[in-house]
Amino acid sequence: MGTTSVTRHGTGCGPDKDRDGRDGHGGRDGHGGRGGHGGRGGRFGRIARSPLGWMLTGMVGVGLVSGLTATGPGPVPALGAAAAVAVYWWVMRRVARRSTPETARHGASREALLGGGIGLGFILVSALLITAFGGYSFSWAGNGFMPVVWTTAVVQIGAAVTEELLFRGLALQALEQLWGSRAAIVITSLFFGVAHLGAPGASAWGGLAIALEAGVLLGAAFLWRRNIWFVAGLHFAWNTTEQLLGIPVSGHTPEGLFTVGIHGSTLLTGGSFGLETSVVPVLIGVALAVPMLVLAHRTSGIKSPRRTGR
Repeated sequence: MGTTSVTRHGTGCGPDKDRDGRDGHGGRDGHGGRGGHGGRGGRFGRIARSPLGWMLTGMVGVGLVSGLTATGPGPVPALGAAAAVAVYWWVMRRVARRSTPETARHGASREALLGGGIGLGFILVSALLITAFGGYSFSWAGNGFMPVVWTTAVVQIGAAVTEELLFRGLALQALEQLWGSRAAIVITSLFFGVAHLGAPGASAWGGLAIALEAGVLLGAAFLWRRNIWFVAGLHFAWNTTEQLLGIPVSGHTPEGLFTVGIHGSTLLTGGSFGLETSVVPVLIGVALAVPMLVLAHRTSGIKSPRRTGR
């Protein structure tokens, strides 16, 4: 809101053993070590290491970093994105006791560029179609090229990375462990739509449209690639292109390179809320998500609900 020549990583859903020999349940291997089954620390540890436990812990940490840096001056939002990745890594390694192949540095640039290309094409095609049907007209804003591009880029880096860590890195993966990939993508998509209902000019249709075109598309992209950099690249290119074109982004009119005139049906243009509530990107987003989900299924990226046998 992913091509075939990629090295697949494991999902890292199981608990890892620490270097100090502790297992994923809070105790030490062998005899005479500290047990994880009694006392307050043991119970707290088991709760924290449960999927909902580490999801909430990570959301608090990443959300706090985002809240402190998202609107900061200069490069602060981008630095906040780096800090959010560090918090995510710490929570996953020390609380969830799992590895983080989804944030691996190897191949990160390739994945981000691939996702960015899809996001750029998605918004440009959507905007061109709306313009062809008479919904948009563009004129040069004259705000200065480099200042606008720089400000837009650093803000959107922060937004894309932190939102993907929250929704796909933490929420989707935690819910996936509990109830499987299908339930996880439905739940996170709905929450992604609900999260945008507080924006200016938001409506029930707007929340549903974002759930479909962004929540489902980004969720499908993650299940396919299992890579945060891919979905963050897609998300970044989406928001950045929209903002530079001067199209309102979730109810906020940006200072872009262009100013946009909006004409005709809100269903076509999205109105003052922005392109996200136009039916055009909703249809395109769903059309992109379907093959991604098919590819995810073929590469075992779709996980079944966890069985809790006794």
